[in-house]
Amino acid sequence: MSKILITGATGNIGENLVKHLKPNHDLILVNRTFDDSDPSLLEGTDVRELDLVEQDSWEGLLDGVDYIIQLAGQADATAGFYESLLDLNYKLPYNLFEAASKSDTLKRVIYASSIHASDGYPKNVQVKVSDVPRPADLYGVSKVYAEALASYFAFEKGVESIGLRIGDYKGDDSEFDPDTDWNGLAMYLSNDDMCHLIDCCLNAELKEPALVVNGISNNSFPRLDIDQARVAIGYQPKDDAFKKAGLIK
Repeated sequence: MSKILITGATGNIGENLVKHLKPNHDLILVNRTFDDSDPSLLEGTDVRELDLVEQDSWEGLLDGVDYIIQLAGQADATAGFYESLLDLNYKLPYNLFEAASKSDTLKRVIYASSIHASDGYPKNVQVKVSDVPRPADLYGVSKVYAEALASYFAFEKGVESIGLRIGDYKGDDSEFDPDTDWNGLAMYLSNDDMCHLIDCCLNAELKEPALVVNGISNNSFPRLDIDQARVAIGYQPKDDAFKKAGLIK
């Protein structure tokens, strides 16, 4: 049983990952506040109310931790640099990797990048992680920074990491709109496939200390190439947005 620290644990992805991981792992959940969280979700976990933008919040936080799942940050594609991105998407990830570099127990950081890191490509292009990043907004720029930061700490400081370019995540079928356009369907990532992706990241053996993979479901017309994720970490997604929408049998 591994000890996993999850930042941004009250977000949509975070809450669903807690449900998925809690039966088999010891979880430390970190967020600025848990006031609106379901008490049953937090039961059996170690809850820490901390502002991770502050460097002092990391003091002793990683003691005994095996893995970090980094979900904290600003996820708004329209966010401004100074208003929220600077603190949440630049300072916070730096603090995390700096603390990780000093840990004696940490095996790997798994962090949320985004499809926005490459969403500047034309919609008819299937983007590979080997393609040059092309963000279409400042939020995407911050995710390119996170990938570069992870690479620096991996190769220069020995902090192993996997970055996930997460597509259009839907926590359950009630959030899925079958009438969305083809581009939206092409970016779809189901909760089941997201949980499977995290399991793959926890169990994979890496050939190099830094890896970035695309994270979408097994869509018939995928916006992102996931063959590299299949080979590198054994990712085998099951869901297909085009079949769910009734466009393909």
